[in-house]
Amino acid sequence: MQRLPGSGTFSHGVHPDEHKEATEGLPIERMPFVSRFVLPLSQHIGAPCRPVVRPNQRVRRGQLVAEPGGFVSTALHSPVTGRVVGIGPRRHPNGQLVQAIEIEADPLDPQDMPDQSFGDPLTMPVPELIDLVQRGGMVGLGGAAFPSHVKYKLPEGRSARWLVLNGCECEPFLTCDHRVMVEHPDRVLRGIQIVGRLLGVEEAVIGVELNKPDAIEALRHAIEDAGDLVVPTRVQGVKVKYPQGAEKMLIKALFDVEVPAGKLPLDVGMVVNNVGTMAAVADWFDHGRPLVERVITVSGPGVRRPANLLVPIGTPIRAVLEYCDALGPDVQEIVMGGPMMGQPVASLDAPVLKGTSGLLVFTESRDQAMRACIKCGRCLEACAYNLNPSRLGRLARAGRIEEMERYHLMDCMECGACTWACPSRIPLVQLFRSAKGNLRKIKAAAK
Repeated sequence: MQRLPGSGTFSHGVHPDEHKEATEGLPIERMPFVSRFVLPLSQHIGAPCRPVVRPNQRVRRGQLVAEPGGFVSTALHSPVTGRVVGIGPRRHPNGQLVQAIEIEADPLDPQDMPDQSFGDPLTMPVPELIDLVQRGGMVGLGGAAFPSHVKYKLPEGRSARWLVLNGCECEPFLTCDHRVMVEHPDRVLRGIQIVGRLLGVEEAVIGVELNKPDAIEALRHAIEDAGDLVVPTRVQGVKVKYPQGAEKMLIKALFDVEVPAGKLPLDVGMVVNNVGTMAAVADWFDHGRPLVERVITVSGPGVRRPANLLVPIGTPIRAVLEYCDALGPDVQEIVMGGPMMGQPVASLDAPVLKGTSGLLVFTESRDQAMRACIKCGRCLEACAYNLNPSRLGRLARAGRIEEMERYHLMDCMECGACTWACPSRIPLVQLFRSAKGNLRKIKAAAK
């Protein structure tokens, strides 16, 4: 089933300019701690977590401040030692007010986090491992922020043969995963062993785009130096193309296997994770460090000091941009995430979240005047899922939302390739995102 290293790809897709040169060679640096942090209780897919602290309570760095609100939910920990100054509505990056915990950092505390251990994760019972993953606040760090333990708890009677690791980072500008692979390949490999053993897989395969040869080399050296591994692991280069990092596209590129429409990778015996998530899992099990910080890329034409920063969760976006000298008078738009799938930031007072992979600053508005569809077919050529974005766009603009489902609207992963390829600048992915929300409301009302 495996393809030769470097030959993997998928049909369709696009080739946007990479724009990674500003940060791909910059080592990860720590963002200084600020005075206040805001922790939204909803920063992952699923139920919000529930506060277990109260206003004026002193908390230490890494302490649990909110417990999971259900199975599809995860824990939340304080990024600093300090005092809880409030629990209530705070601004989210999407502009909405959401329940959050606000913490004031202790300016005299060194903000250390002592090591702790839970025992050997390679011999620990699987249910205990899954519970610990949830308690550590682990989510997918590729952007979707799906609670990791949910993906690891396989349904009764199901099994996985492969653990697939996404090291593609195909979004333009972003280089945070690249730097984690280059600087911490041992942590990535350690996380793979823990999760691979938990899932009981036969092999782990790390897919890395060929524009990151230093990451491929670092990971291969880490594997060689590790000797005998509990989970056999290999690195495979894949061609540079967007959206190579989408899990179904990566599976196609690595194994030449298609995940059927409406199905999940587990239906073909695979579980897909991000390389950054593996490093976070290793930190949690080996040192007792929950997910209280993450690496993000700060880049774009409006950033005078681009960087790959290790940022505490809850740090205000404004503080990060000020640190990188990115709030000049020429700024037109700020995007959280990559330019293809990221979302415009509605408030600079909103915080960095667990799922924040980057902050991009643009000096020109990316919005352009929309023109009529010329039926050129470029959106069809761009769609890796072989959908018909042009037809779906016409149905969306006509308000025929329920009819869109017949044309596989819900299979759209909102990668933005169709919007990027459209010469008429029709905001196709925004139309689809809105239509999906309306369709869910229609179905909920029907129930």
